[in-house]
Amino acid sequence: MTSSSEDPSTPLSEDDRETAVRRLQEAYADERISHEEMDERLDRVLTAKTHGDLAVALTSLPEEKPAATSAIGAAGGRIRRGGVWRVPRVLKVESAFGRVRLDLSRAVIEHPVVDIELRLGTGGARITVPRDAIVEVEGLHTGWKDVRYRTRRSSRPGGPTIRISGAMEFGRLKIRHARR
Repeated sequence: MTSSSEDPSTPLSEDDRETAVRRLQEAYADERISHEEMDERLDRVLTAKTHGDLAVALTSLPEEKPAATSAIGAAGGRIRRGGVWRVPRVLKVESAFGRVRLDLSRAVIEHPVVDIELRLGTGGARITVPRDAIVEVEGLHTGWKDVRYRTRRSSRPGGPTIRISGAMEFGRLKIRHARR
């Protein structure tokens, strides 16, 4: 949600607001803030327009830790994740008939290694990784088409390693590095 690399003047999304409300509820449940303080902060969160406004409402709360494993699934339709979002250590993506679009270029990646497990029937997948990421696809089995990925000639050290594994039946996986 709000990270030190985000511009405080950036407008909020509904996901940002929902995450902030959840953090306040957890802080109240853990008795870190009083009932009155929660009401006051909740009002700030609900009226916040930018990430800077939201940061004021969340001051002194512990940082939200991403789940170690997260799953996204759909029987049909599209699965999309993009923009600023926290990437878990292990991300499981399952889709029987739809397309998958994962954009990690602006995501908050807090782990040196991220495992993405794909289980796809028909439909393709496109994954955009950060410029400095190292991508490993040796654990992925494809039934119909090959993986389209061209490794970067040079990458800065210190980038995350994205390991993609699982199985794709009739779709194609396209992986590209972000341009900026």
